[in-house]
Amino acid sequence: MTSLFVILLAVVQPLTAWAGAQESPFVCNLGVLTAEDRARKEEISRSLRGLIAQVRELPDGFEFQFRSQPTTLPLIGEWTWTERLCCPFFDFDIRIEREGGPIALRLTGRPGTKEFIRADLAPWMK
Repeated sequence: MTSLFVILLAVVQPLTAWAGAQESPFVCNLGVLTAEDRARKEEISRSLRGLIAQVRELPDGFEFQFRSQPTTLPLIGEWTWTERLCCPFFDFDIRIEREGGPIALRLTGRPGTKEFIRADLAPWMK
């Protein structure tokens, strides 16, 4: 009976953590990325900064609207994938408007997220 409990606990604990039962701190943990990944993340971030058409403040975060170019969506996808590893407290929402319209990335989350974004992505706000 004890071994069954240990096995179930080993399975259930990671699932509850993954499902958001535990909140990660507002810290960008770049240690989860290799040096190569960090350099690529910074390169992508610079590229995306140059594509920002508008920044909109939301109650729980920000929406970044990007000009629609052939590289925009792949860059947003790659940036988002990397960012979710080092900043797991973000909620990401990517919206692509019809007829070649802009592509928007919403970064939102629990209370405190907006302040973190304002500090961490200050170059995107200009």
